[in-house]
Parts: sequence; structure tokens; C-alpha cells
Amino acid sequence: MSEKGFACAINCMDGRVQLPVIQFVRQLSGAEYVDMVTEPGPVRILSEGKPEETEQIKKRVAISVQKHQSRLVAVVAHYDCAGNSVDKSHQLTQINRAIEQIKNWGFPVEVIGLWVDENWQVSLI
Repeated sequence: MSEKGFACAINCMDGRVQLPVIQFVRQLSGAEYVDMVTEPGPVRILSEGKPEETEQIKKRVAISVQKHQSRLVAVVAHYDCAGNSVDKSHQLTQINRAIEQIKNWGFPVEVIGLWVDENWQVSLI
């Protein structure tokens, strides 16, 4: 493992957001590696999904936290999401609900929300 360690991002499967999110999380956290847990529209799943859907995400985050010692988990939403085709305002509400859901899992991590805009620029929520 790297001395700089890992962070984790719960990100959309959309390939357009992968690199911008990895770069942003690496810079923000100082981590060398970013474990990616991907789903179509993950903030929708975490804020409105069925328990079995959220449990699958939780299991993957647990691997990142327990095996890679990730200390930061970012949950991501983005412009033009095919898996969650609601407006930005609604997605920001979902991000906040998703953050609370992740915090309730009890992992010893900082949980943040990220938005990726139409120019593929990442911002902290």
C-alpha cells in the first residue's frame, strides 16, 4: 500500500466524471489512490433507494475503509446524469441526504459531497 493512502468516492458510472473526481479527491485529501464505488445515479440510490441497493454500496465502501484505510468518502452527483435525470437542485438535496446516510453507517471517515458541472469541473458541496 501507498504511504499516502486511499480515499473513496461513491461516483456515477458515467465515464465523463471519473477522472475529474479522482483528480479532485486526490488533491483535496492528499491520497494517492481513490477507490471508486460506481452506480448510475448513486445519490438517488443512497437518498431514495431500496435498502438492498444501499447495502451493496455500503459493502463496497466498507472494503475501502477497512482494507485500504480510506479516511475520506466523497459522494458525487453530476450534470446530465442518465441514471438520475433530475435537476441540479434536486440532486444537491439528494447529496445531502446521501451524506447523512453514509455518516449513519458509522465508519471513521469524513464524508463530503461533490458536484460535477457541465464543464466537468468538480466543486465541494
